[in-house]
Order: sequence, then C-alpha cells, then structure tokens
Amino acid sequence: MLDAQLTAQLKTYLENLVHPVVLSANFDDGPKSAELAQLLDEIAALSDKVTVDAERGAHGDRRPSFTIEREGAPDVAATFAGLPMGHEFTSLVLALLHVGGHPSNAAVEVIEQVAALEGEHVFETYMSLSCQNCPDVVQALNLMSTINPGISHTAIDGGLFQDEVESRKVMAVPTVFLNGELFGQGRMTLEEIVGKLDTGAAQRTADEIAAKEPFEVLVVGGGPGGAAAAIYAARKGIRTGVVSERFGGQVLDTMAIENFVSVTHTEGPKMAAALEEHVRQYEVDVMDLQRARSIKPADEPGGHVTVELENGAQVRGRSVVLATGARWRNLGVPGEAEYRNKGVTYCPHCDGPLFKGKAVAVIGGGNSGAEAAIDLAGVVAHVTLVEFDPQLRADEVLQRKLRSLPNVDILVGARTTEVVGDGDGVTGLRYEDRESGDVRDLAVEGVFVQIGLLPNTEWLAGSVDLSDRGEIVIDDRGQTSMPGVFAAGDCTTVPYKQIVVAMGAGATAALSAFDHLIRTPAPVPA
Repeated sequence: MLDAQLTAQLKTYLENLVHPVVLSANFDDGPKSAELAQLLDEIAALSDKVTVDAERGAHGDRRPSFTIEREGAPDVAATFAGLPMGHEFTSLVLALLHVGGHPSNAAVEVIEQVAALEGEHVFETYMSLSCQNCPDVVQALNLMSTINPGISHTAIDGGLFQDEVESRKVMAVPTVFLNGELFGQGRMTLEEIVGKLDTGAAQRTADEIAAKEPFEVLVVGGGPGGAAAAIYAARKGIRTGVVSERFGGQVLDTMAIENFVSVTHTEGPKMAAALEEHVRQYEVDVMDLQRARSIKPADEPGGHVTVELENGAQVRGRSVVLATGARWRNLGVPGEAEYRNKGVTYCPHCDGPLFKGKAVAVIGGGNSGAEAAIDLAGVVAHVTLVEFDPQLRADEVLQRKLRSLPNVDILVGARTTEVVGDGDGVTGLRYEDRESGDVRDLAVEGVFVQIGLLPNTEWLAGSVDLSDRGEIVIDDRGQTSMPGVFAAGDCTTVPYKQIVVAMGAGATAALSAFDHLIRTPAPVPA
C-alpha cells in the first residue's frame, strides 16, 4: 500500500509517539478490507508502539473501518471508515501522532476551549478522498476527539459507503453530523467548529478585536493578494493587521495549480498553508474567521479608516488594503438555492465521488467547466456539459479531450432556466434551446455550476467606486476612490483573475499604502 518514500516518512513521524496505540479494525471479506489490513500491518511494522488488533473491533459496524486508540485510554481515539489515503493520508498520520501523545500545533487557547466543552458530542464526517477541503474538517474533529473524552469522531469515505450516503441524503462533502443531526457542510477550521459549540466565543473575539490599537496598514482579505500585501507592509516595519474570513481565500477551493511561476505543480490548500506560514513569519496580527460589514473613511487626512465587522467590532487603520477576492457565481435560477448541497454543487473534485454511477450536468463551457466535465466523466455514469453561448469557450486541447469521452454530451446555445427536484434532491435540469426557443428537460441527479466568479464587494457599495460588475475601481497604484484605501486581486478591475496577478497587485497596494503613510503625516492629537 505504501511506497518507499511514504514508508520512510511515516517511520520518521512515528518516532514521535509518546504512548502506545492500538489499531482496532473491523473487516469483511471484500477487497477494500484486504487493502486496509495490509495498510494497518505496514503501519504497525514501522513502530514498536503500534499494534493491530482485529479482534477488538472498531466502534460501530462499518466495514472496513478501524479506530486508533491510546493503549489504556480508549477515549483518546479517532475512527476511520474506509482507507484514509489520497488527501486523507495526512489525516491518518496526524491522528496517529495525536492519539499517541504528540502535541498539536493548535493554539493553546483553542485547545483549552475544546477541553472545557461539556456533554457528549458524537461527530461523523462524510468525506471523499479527492476532496481538498475535507482534511481540514477531519483533522480538526480528530484532534478534538483526542483532547476531550466526551467527543468522538468517525471519518467516513462517502464513495465507499454509498448506501449510507444515500440514506442520509449526503450530496456534498465534507458533511458533518453531530449526535445524528446535521451540524455543517463545507470546509471548517478547528476554530470555526469550536466557535459553533462554544456560544460565548464570538463575543469574546469581538471584544478582543475592538480593543486593538489602530494599524498603520490594515489588510482585509487573506488570499494571495492579501497575503502579499501583509508581507510587503510588515517588511517595512510598520504595524500590520489582517482581517480574513478564511485565510487562503478561493485558493483553498483550487485543486491543481500548474501556472504559478517557478512551482511546476501544487494544490490549493498547500499553497494557502504556505501563504499563512509566510505571513506569520512577521509580526502581523491575523484576525481570521472575520467578515467585514462596512468601511468608513478617515475624518481628516492621515486619520483612521474604520472597518466594521459582522460581529460588531470596529478595527482601524491609517491605510487599508482591500483584497476580498471573489466566489463562485450562482446560476440565479429557481431550484438552485433549494437544492444547494442536495445535488447542486460547485466543486467537482470534492463531491464527484458521491455521484458515482449517476448522470450529472456541468453548467459552463469555459476551462473550469470543461475540466470539471473531464474529471467527472471518470467517476459518474454520464456527463452533459451545458453552455449558454453557441460555442464552447474552453481551450481547444480541453475541447478535444471532452469530445473524445464516450460518456460526455455537449449542449451549446442552452440557457439553464430551472433546477428540478423532488424535495430531497435534484432530479433534473430544465433549459431553453436559444435557437428554437424550445424548453427541454434533462434527467440528472447532480448539477455542477462552473460559470465564473463574483467579487466579494457588496459590503462596499456606496463607499468606494465599483464597476458595473461590482469590481473595485483602482488605478495603476491600486488606489481606490477613498483616500488611504487601496485594493488588489480578484475583487478589483484588474483584467486577469490569476494567483500570480493577485500577488503582484497585493505588493503594489502595500507599497502604495506605505507611500501614502509617509506623505500623509498623522494628525497631531489635540
């Protein structure tokens, strides 16, 4: 199961185990159980602190599954239903380490919050091995289950337990259940999960932010543009803060990155982690999981611009860099909102395995849509690509690949008018043939929307000039219409929405903010 490189890496990691751990497994006669048995034996052979006990059996009846338990302390445990390979291999390694007593790098105050949670919390996470967002959730809940004996967690491979997925109507990953009830869907950090359980955490955070001294450069947004701006500002030796709804931004939702100059290939979550690590090398105050609500200009030249957050806290800066990025554009048709995460999805890599053997539609004929259709064709029974324009807009190499696939149909000149469902999930797609005007139905169980981006700028309407597309209007220095406020990246009028472009724009905005500071002295206090 493990190649030589993974074996060597895992052996090194297991040297950090403090306590012995037991891998208690549930097997059946299927090939996946045989693979899991081989994997567990290979892991146990790498450390004298790891043993396999197939007689003890994992918690629950799922097969194949296994629980990593601390010897002598069975409440310190984490369970996997399936084979945690692919994106989840790191989750397996971390679970082994944390159950075995190796300390986590999570913030001390967050660990204390987890330990203080009262009551019994039984978590179950449905994930897919191709989902780049799932490991964050799995690793957070696994860690919580090793800290607090009242918390348990099972990570379930939805592609392997298809009957369970269908019975619980799981149509997007990660999907988390708490004590049998839906708890959340999509990427969640440890802090977000704890915040949902600890109801007083939000107000404490708001009070802490409100008490902060003003920044010289305040960056709003933690994607590539925001990270670059923070680094460039901090390197000037000035007080820098970052307010971010989720550090990494849309990069977290990007599977493969192959056009970032000097890096031949990486994945979005890896790049996001590297961005955050680089920012934290400097004395940057990162206020994560915070959404901005409004912005107010300075009362006088050189004064403080005020950004109000959704939690009511106000944070101030003598200059501000807006780098709020963009999000997936919605279809805006009946049924889309009703069936979001019930068949309507925006991530083919994450959710594709849940639609194995089913017919799905991909909306959008650009590169994203074509790539999604190609990826899905290897998993689902049939893909129909639906494009509004009379021809596809994807690169020719992608179009050739699409047309070579036997289970892919292409509809052009088709305007999606409705997502159809039965109340529980998607059953079809309704579209208008733009040439004939005929309205037709397409029987599908999944709709993957890939129609471009929408800037995250609604909260700025009436404060700074926006284009007719909602983009922040900037000049060649990143200056907006509000004095002392600059902007960078996908939320602006820059014509190309690319990671490398956003980073360059973030650097430009930070340098312009610094230039603004040295040319606009702060007002003398009365």
